[in-house]
Amino acid sequence: MALHAIVAGDLRKKPPLVLLHGYGCGAFIWKKVVAGLDPAQPVIAYDMPGHAGSLHAEGIGGAGKMAKAIRNDLDLRGVTHFHVAGHSLGGATAALLALREQRRVLSATLLAPGGFGPAINHRLLSHYAQAETHLDLIWALEGMCGFNAVIDDDLVDDMLAVRHLPGAQEALTRIFEAITFTAPSGERVQGELPLDALAALATPIRVVWGGEDCILPSWQADRLPDNIALTRIATAGHMLVEEYPARIAELLREATAIDRSHLA
Repeated sequence: MALHAIVAGDLRKKPPLVLLHGYGCGAFIWKKVVAGLDPAQPVIAYDMPGHAGSLHAEGIGGAGKMAKAIRNDLDLRGVTHFHVAGHSLGGATAALLALREQRRVLSATLLAPGGFGPAINHRLLSHYAQAETHLDLIWALEGMCGFNAVIDDDLVDDMLAVRHLPGAQEALTRIFEAITFTAPSGERVQGELPLDALAALATPIRVVWGGEDCILPSWQADRLPDNIALTRIATAGHMLVEEYPARIAELLREATAIDRSHLA
């Protein structure tokens, strides 16, 4: 099964912005962000493997498998150069695309990305993955958002709809087991990205982190290589796309403002 994506704009006119959502979500989370972008900017917002319209697609697993699936789909669409932005698991996937497709990725924006340290709140993430009712999902999201964030009921309904698809819970379980594992110390941790390799990239990279992130602690941003720009949003939690869509759109407008395809 091919990957499903929401495509806006003419992919032939300029390099698209590829959007990769986080664990347990779907392309629908980017609606408010896309509304704040330059209307002339083409966008490909993917349902990641194991989610929503790509529930049964190849590539279900960790960020490495996800990156391969996204790359293959972009090849099929004839996309030669692109900007990429990803949240959480999508952020780790975007980072791997930047590493593996250095001649094609024009910029990478990583929102509360996975892989920048071992620490991960696996208990809360597991509760979030298993939530199947409106109340349970609200409870999980309250722990994942900033302390004063307003949780959109429509977003919760969209998330529940895709979780109730046949096979959705099994796919989320597979992904959870791929992105977290038990370390020799007995702690449940996440896999880490090769920071040395990221430090060697010439591609413009920006990381955005919320100061109230209770899934991936914001102090992981202190480990960033010098070539990666950092934006901190003090009152944001982990769900940056939902909490601060206007700010994220602003950063993405900046990232996509310059067409660097002639440099690749």
